[in-house]
Amino acid sequence: MRQIPLLLVVLFMSASVFAQNSKERELIEESKEAQAEFVKSDSLMQSLFENSYGYVIFPNVGKGAIGIGGAAGNGIVFEKGTPVGSAKLKQVSIGFQFGGQAYREVIFFESQATLDRFKQNKFEFSAQASAVAATKGASGNVKYRDGVMVFTQEKKGLMYEASIGGQKFDYTSF
Repeated sequence: MRQIPLLLVVLFMSASVFAQNSKERELIEESKEAQAEFVKSDSLMQSLFENSYGYVIFPNVGKGAIGIGGAAGNGIVFEKGTPVGSAKLKQVSIGFQFGGQAYREVIFFESQATLDRFKQNKFEFSAQASAVAATKGASGNVKYRDGVMVFTQEKKGLMYEASIGGQKFDYTSF
């Protein structure tokens, strides 16, 4: 009789782990699809994916604002092309802004030290940080700045803004 509660606990834990693994697999697939879309828009980005020490892809970032804005998304961290963990992106901004949009974001890490800083949750972008819109040939003229290179690609929506804000990230290893 005492074995039944133990069996139920094991079943619930197994279901929880399976659901989490399923979500991770889905996010990895979405990240690979986003990677393909980045390369499709600028074939030169393929070299960045192959040669950077690591990168994090946020395949779906939602952003909205009426004066005060926010954005959030989940992504996958890759080291030398292999998924090693997940990340959450959070952004808050203030200023003249209105609307909403969905976009993709990829952050390339030039070195192990920069990727390690990201993994230790000691990484955030200030208001002065900028991203490059992923368009044909855009990656050909971009250089690493403080060990990172950031690209975004609009998916849908319309956003008017002249705002200040930053992005913060939370990393969790697999």
